[in-house]
Amino acid sequence: MAEISPLRRRMVEDMQVRNLSPVTQRCYVHAVAKFARHFNRSPDRLGLSEIRAYQIHLTTTGISWAGFNVAVCALRFFYGITLGRTAMVERIPYARKRRQLPVILSANEVARFLSAVPSLKHRTALMTAYAAGLRVSEVVHLKLTDIDSSRMLIRLEQGKGGRDRYIMLSPQLLVVLRGYWREARPLHWLFPGQDESRPLDASVLQWACRNARVAAKLGKSITVHTLRHNFATHLLEAGTDIRTIQVLLGHRDLSTTARYTQVTGTTIANVTSPFDRLRLEEPPPA
Repeated sequence: MAEISPLRRRMVEDMQVRNLSPVTQRCYVHAVAKFARHFNRSPDRLGLSEIRAYQIHLTTTGISWAGFNVAVCALRFFYGITLGRTAMVERIPYARKRRQLPVILSANEVARFLSAVPSLKHRTALMTAYAAGLRVSEVVHLKLTDIDSSRMLIRLEQGKGGRDRYIMLSPQLLVVLRGYWREARPLHWLFPGQDESRPLDASVLQWACRNARVAAKLGKSITVHTLRHNFATHLLEAGTDIRTIQVLLGHRDLSTTARYTQVTGTTIANVTSPFDRLRLEEPPPA
């Protein structure tokens, strides 16, 4: 396999010209070398049939979606850039990430979960995440001035995609927030970290979720994002228009919001089957 060395140099030079990070360079070189070792031949002597066979081999090893696609990126770069076989590139497919339906809790399970959070700050932050359908980064970056009790709105600055948006302020959440403020007296950030000048770290809330799930004896996996999913699903089950939910969640694409229709038990249960519209005759006795 001495032939690989000049190819490796060429590939590294090509990656350096394109300012790929050293970590990416190492991953790509390793992936191409592993591909070549699998067939015990120089990679420039291998083609699409070997690539497809290798992809099948990777799937049998239980490789992760991300690991599979790193190998694909490396091979696409090697054949498309280093070897200049641009026609091959589009014929080396990526793996599609399996989309899993979000974990959905009942209203009672949400209440049990939130009640199991011992810290006032963490519990209030998680209540806010559920009440307003916020991402974890949006929760921890809330400021006192973002709570507009006169208009019953929460203002989100620079949410995902750099967009501002407004969320309704739940009257019950406002009562919780006022009680929290009287106890904690935050100065700038609504949920400050140990250093008052910095917001709470997102990982702290995720840690609080894990502990609360165990304490509440819930078998479902729960993260801050799970609460956001449940906000959307529970609104949909209550009859809220899906486009309103799209605005509240800050989704650009309605199709992203529409996936919640797949997990709403109430919505599904209320759909009438065409079978129910049939006028069936009584079957003869057996």
